[in-house]
Amino acid sequence: MSADVLALTAAQAVEKIKGGELSSAEVFGAYRDRAAADELNAFTWVAEETPANRIPPTPDAPLAGVPVAVKDLFCTEGVPSQAGSKILEGYRPPYTATVVRRLQDAGSPLLGKTNQDEFAMGSSNENSAYGPVLNPWDRTRVPGGSSGGSAAAVAAGLAPWSIGTDTGGSIRQPAALCGIVGMKPTYGSISRYGMIAFASSLDQAGPFTRDVTDCALLLGHMIGQDGCDSTSLQHPEPITPPTAERLDGVRIGVPEELSGEGIEAGVLANFHQTLEHCRSLGAEIEQMRLPHAPHALSAYYVLAPAEASSNLSRYDGVRFGLRHDAADLVSLYTETRKDGFGPEVKRRIMLGTYALSAGYYDAYYGRAQQVRTKISDDFREAFASFDFIVTPTAPSVAFELGAKTDDPWAMYLNDYCTVPMSLAGLPAISIPSGLSDGLPVGFQIAGPAFSENRILDAAHALEKVIAFDTSTARA
Repeated sequence: MSADVLALTAAQAVEKIKGGELSSAEVFGAYRDRAAADELNAFTWVAEETPANRIPPTPDAPLAGVPVAVKDLFCTEGVPSQAGSKILEGYRPPYTATVVRRLQDAGSPLLGKTNQDEFAMGSSNENSAYGPVLNPWDRTRVPGGSSGGSAAAVAAGLAPWSIGTDTGGSIRQPAALCGIVGMKPTYGSISRYGMIAFASSLDQAGPFTRDVTDCALLLGHMIGQDGCDSTSLQHPEPITPPTAERLDGVRIGVPEELSGEGIEAGVLANFHQTLEHCRSLGAEIEQMRLPHAPHALSAYYVLAPAEASSNLSRYDGVRFGLRHDAADLVSLYTETRKDGFGPEVKRRIMLGTYALSAGYYDAYYGRAQQVRTKISDDFREAFASFDFIVTPTAPSVAFELGAKTDDPWAMYLNDYCTVPMSLAGLPAISIPSGLSDGLPVGFQIAGPAFSENRILDAAHALEKVIAFDTSTARA
């Protein structure tokens, strides 16, 4: 029975529970046992069989008791919430993040907390204080990051679905490298209350799922304005199940800047094959320009570290988390942070502090904000002519563990295709589009603000014709 349960998509499990063919306890137990036997280091904490924070769903709960795995930077009351960092080791918050609470209220109990790059800073999940996560397709390779644990857990069948966060590509890139669906919604669609912050103007929660239907189902219970988050917005329409089977009349733009140089040959070949699938479904495809996209990565690595340097100043050894006793206050700060933060976090704090310092603010931070505005303008102009913009999600397939740890710039280039959408606050989805050298490749579809339903419909139609087999990594 357990194998049969694990073979179901989340939406299928919901229907079987509601139809009386399965119980929520059976589904939770099957996944709890699978997660507890995790060999990928995808989880940092797994729920007990009858956890105190698990409230049995009512019979009409829309998610029917199908559990969710949650990235370790979402605060969950009484449960370790460490953001992949030693400085928060063992931290148990007194409250639960809004998005996690909304999923629990909809009937999706907490299965476990997933491993991640420290404070969401990374593209490989090798920056976690709790060790790297392994890619289920090839355990010598990375799952992507920073939400690598959430992606690997779904790809390996350790969880029916999960949630992560995307700052510059941290949902879409690991989804691509693990062969699953990952979506970053419009900035502000989902409350950030209870998310341990990295870069507040960019951080956005989103779902990881096996297919697009599951993505829409989970996302529909995550969105909504929240009085605890002043940057949250009311989505103009509910998220509905995707039904499209064709792309007739859909206009798709392919930006020259994000679909050529720097993309691995096998990934690029798969991308062009996927464009042919789009044409076969009736889409009109045209090359176009996003003139400022090549500057997005440089702007991002000024803006995000600058915000991080401010957000992470709260970890001082005084209020919560790790504390090193010292003779004076300055020594307390420095000793706590020296041992508590990892190398990548320290690197970004230093970059951000420098960019915000007197004499450099206008030259770096101010200029990066101007580039961000130009990138948003490019997208606004493009969407006057196109319904969607498509790119490869990541420039390569999953790379070997340790291959890029000594070269930060090579690591940062993994987000080359995803960062422009993040800077503009736009929704984008990555769906698996095939294999290159036996490893998954992702296809990214981006649309205007609040076009999630149209993106999901397009992804659903394309998913059907691609017919990617997600079961390989769960073997």
